[in-house]
Formats: sequence, C-alpha cells, structure tokens
Amino acid sequence: MQRTDLCYRNYISIMEEELRPAMGCTEPIAIAYAAAKARKVLGFMPERLLVEASGNIIKNVKSVVVPHTGGLRGIPAAAAAGTVAGDADAELEVLANVTPEQIAVMSEYIARVPIEVRYADTGRIFDIRITAYAGEDYAAVRIADYHTNLVLIERNGEVLLRQELSDRIDDRLTDRTCLSVEGIVDFADTVDPADVRDVLERQIDYNMAIAKEGLSGNYGANIGKTVLRGREYDINYKMRAWAAAGSDARMNGCELPVVINSGSGNQGITASVPVIVYADEIGASHEQLLRALCVSNLITTHLKTGIGRLSAYCGAVSAGVGAGAGIAYLKGGRFEMIAHTVVNAVAITSGIICDGAKASCAAKIAAAVDAGLLGLAMYEDGNQFFGGDGIVKKGVESTIEAVGKLASRGMQQTDKEIIRLMMGE
Repeated sequence: MQRTDLCYRNYISIMEEELRPAMGCTEPIAIAYAAAKARKVLGFMPERLLVEASGNIIKNVKSVVVPHTGGLRGIPAAAAAGTVAGDADAELEVLANVTPEQIAVMSEYIARVPIEVRYADTGRIFDIRITAYAGEDYAAVRIADYHTNLVLIERNGEVLLRQELSDRIDDRLTDRTCLSVEGIVDFADTVDPADVRDVLERQIDYNMAIAKEGLSGNYGANIGKTVLRGREYDINYKMRAWAAAGSDARMNGCELPVVINSGSGNQGITASVPVIVYADEIGASHEQLLRALCVSNLITTHLKTGIGRLSAYCGAVSAGVGAGAGIAYLKGGRFEMIAHTVVNAVAITSGIICDGAKASCAAKIAAAVDAGLLGLAMYEDGNQFFGGDGIVKKGVESTIEAVGKLASRGMQQTDKEIIRLMMGE
C-alpha cells in the first residue's frame, strides 16, 4: 500500500479514532461525561438530575463499578460522579483526576439529590440524555451513537449545539468501507511505524498495566488468575489469562486507564494484550509488534463496523478474532493464514451474547481469545471451516458481512429480551 494512497491515510485515521484512552467502562463513562457537560452548561451544582438512556446503555451500566467512586455501581453513580467531579473537557477521561474528597461528596450527593433514570425508546441503540436542574434553570446534554458524540446542548430553551443524526453512524467517522482483511495485511506490511507509534505504544503501556494489575490484585471473579493457575509457563494460557485479567480489573473498579477499540475497553484489551504477550514470548522486535497490532486492531474494527458498537453480540468475539489474526501475523502468516484464522474463529464463538458490562466479561474474553488461537491452530494443521458450514460463507469478506447481519439484524429481538431480563420484567 502506497503511503500516499487514500486508504493508507484512512487506516491511520481509523486507528486514531478507535484507539482512544478511557477511564473505566465506556458506557458509564459516557454518562459521566454527559453529566459533567450538563453541570458546566448549567453553571450551578444541579439540584436534580434526569437521565434518559437507551436499553443498551442501561444494560451496560447496570452492574459495572464506576471508577473513582469508592466502588459505586450503576447509572446514578456514573451521573453523580460526572456531576460532582467530572472534567467536562476530558471526554472519556472525564473521571481521571477525581480526588478522595470528591469521592466522599459523591455518596452524599446521591443520598441527597434526586437522580431519576428513564428508559429512552428513541430507536437508537446508543442514546443518553441528561437534564440537570437548579431552581428554574436547566441544561440538557445528549450523546448518541458513540461515546463522545455530542448531538445536543441546550440551556433554558436555547440550543447551543445541535448535530443532525444520521442513520449511518460511520457518516461522522472516517470511511470504513476501505477496510478489508487483504488491505489490512498490506497496510501492516507497508506502514511507516512512525505513523502509528504513538497510538499503539499508548495501547501497549495502558493495557498491559491494567492486565498486570488484574493478575496481582483481587478483582471480580479473578478469571485471569484462574486461567493461569498451574499453567504459568504455557503461552496459550498466558495470552488468555493476561487479557482476562485486564477485564477483571476494569470491570471491578480499577482506576487505571485503557486504550479502547470500537468504543470498548474490553475490546481494546482483548485485541492487544494477547498479541503483546506473544510478541514478548517469541522475542519479536518492537516494529514487528507494532505491525501485528495494526492487524489485530483493524480486523477487530472491521468486524465491529458491520456489527455496531452495541449489540446482543459480545464484542469480545471480534477482538478475540483480531488477536488471533495479530498472532498469525507474528508467526509470519499473511493474507491466507489470517483470512482462515478469522473465518475459523468467528465460526466458533459467534453465539456469545452481550448481557452487559460486569465480572463475567473476563471469562468471555478468555473464551474469545481461545477461539482466535484455535482458529489459527486449525489453519496450521491444514483444517478449516468451509462456506455453507452454518453462517460461514465462501471468502473471508462474505463471512464478515454475514456476521454483521447476524449481530445487527438477527439479534435485535435477542437484545430486547436480554434487556427485559436484566431489568426484571
């Protein structure tokens, strides 16, 4: 791929858009971001908050610990954290600089201030609107379609910002139609490492730090430790365990940041950590690692483009596929090996559902990474799934398209039922 090509520039832009730092699970952080914006626009500390959220937001915030809150969970905690202590200009790092004194104020604020949560049936999967009230004044902030996409800011009836919503989320992002497995491999082979070094080195530093914390601390169900116990020197278990441990920590209140992929920290961890662990195991050069991370991250994004940012389809599946592809690249594989790894892996784990952010995400990550590794091992042993085997189609791009349709269209009713079950209906 020529470095002057439009596709080359687009691939760089896509990575810059998707691989962003975030503090804590991204859905509660998006709520905290909206709340911080609403407080700033209002100009006073709100006396009442109304949070209106789509079902998928409710699903993903219900059970996860919000960082820098002293262990609080759920939508009221996220809204209170953003209101009391959020940096309205820091986007997904809105809670990065919370002080112990502010944490104490949050609990008092939740106990004192009415925070109403309503289900918003707007037809959009990702939708958050927060209205903050103080006396006769109010400020409203709406975020839709992805985590930092402010589409409305209003104060006392005056519209300060209005962004028209499109039926295609990607209309507001770099064109993803240029993504293909063949193009991604070509890009990884030809990219100037300087063009991706900053974004990928931040991913390496952040995501390995939280994985290490997950293995050393006591977080959630301790999936990473469980996977690794007794298998400390088995690289296949190490890759699964380190990725799962990052999620153990992240889902259960660890205050370290991560670099996300496609709006999700768990996906960012899953797409990167196994590749980094494997590269260290085989003594790969830093440049080889950067190129392999281009493969893993962009294939994850390619799969997620058709699926959508929030779905009943577990996002760890796509990231586990991406990890398998990145490891295949480190083994010297190029298009044929990577394409077969992708097809084999998605055929294994495409039935995993997303029932919100919580401790069990780490176990799903371990399974997703295992599927990526199995898909690669199948190819190495001369085995594969063929077009017509279930949802597998002839050719990797046709299979990726089929997975997107399954997740975005076929699982809509599944998603609604999951939300009903989680809300106790």
